Amino acid sequence: MKRQLVLENGETFIGEAFGSFRVSKGEVIFNTGMTGYQEVITDPSYCGQIVTLTYPLIGNYGINRSDNESGRPSISGLVVREISEEPSHWQKDKTISEWLAEYDVPGIKGIDTRRLTKIIREFGTLRGKIASVDEDPAEIAEELKKWPLPKDQISRVSTKSAYVTPGQGPRIVLVDFGAKQGILRECIKRGCDVVIVPYQTGAKDILKLHPDGVLLSNGPGDPKDVPEAVQMVRDILGKVPIFGVCLGHQLFALASGANTVKMRFGHRGVNHPVKDLRTGKFAITSQNHGFTVEKSSLEGTELEVTHLAINDGTIEGLRHKRYPAFSVQYHPEASPGPDDSQGLFDDFMNMVNTHRKEGVDLA
Repeated sequence: MKRQLVLENGETFIGEAFGSFRVSKGEVIFNTGMTGYQEVITDPSYCGQIVTLTYPLIGNYGINRSDNESGRPSISGLVVREISEEPSHWQKDKTISEWLAEYDVPGIKGIDTRRLTKIIREFGTLRGKIASVDEDPAEIAEELKKWPLPKDQISRVSTKSAYVTPGQGPRIVLVDFGAKQGILRECIKRGCDVVIVPYQTGAKDILKLHPDGVLLSNGPGDPKDVPEAVQMVRDILGKVPIFGVCLGHQLFALASGANTVKMRFGHRGVNHPVKDLRTGKFAITSQNHGFTVEKSSLEGTELEVTHLAINDGTIEGLRHKRYPAFSVQYHPEASPGPDDSQGLFDDFMNMVNTHRKEGVDLA
């Protein structure tokens, strides 16, 4: 069945449907990873977005039960050049088309994803709609211009109630803004007693859990859409060690007096080089974010830049000068991507254990 992807600037792409036939709108972005499509599709940070995969052949190893980063896809649509209907892999359970249809996620294939990516790079991320070819593209473009981007993505992907994964090690409160399973797996591997709490949990309730450390997870959207989370971070800062990842990094920055701004087309892929300014070493990282911490806003704060993106010089890591708290903009748990930066979880554990052993009163 023919379908079309229409952008708010009037650009139109005609392709074939796969997955669901539902009409869907979202912010159109692109991811440059050559593998890891299942992890991308189930990453809650993509909630509400139409994801374009720049690698031309998608689905060739199918879908399995091991690679999900959440319980279900959160994306609003998937755009590819070519889809494999006969995948080959020993873990394969189903095809990507069957899987997306099961979760009512529309896809469109057979379009020029290279051209689409170049448009996004030129104009920035754009609103888009996957629809029937019977609809008038001009009318769709006008509709998209008036359509406000959603601001409730975090509430849609965060856990609705707290739960525990027991362990014998330090108690870590993982604040779920749309946490990937990879983050939880890294904590479990280190023996942590992890309490996962909803995004709107206040500082008082978090501190009642007697955490040895607090981990601020990744998540979708604009960090300024959750001012209650910024206040929570502000209220626990200095009382307990903190580690922020991706959205958690941005919330940590806002809570410390810095500012965040939207990027032109963001960083989304598994091959982003980052420099650690403390050691001079480089790492290849997995990234997925459309906002960044504004460099000029750090003046007058107690934040120190620890990591920078090589490609564009944006901030990739921060450390508080006075309190045991740090953050990174990229994904040290990868999933998908290289594991160059998984040692950051060890750094967090060392920070937690130091203050736990010494019984330091951070307040």
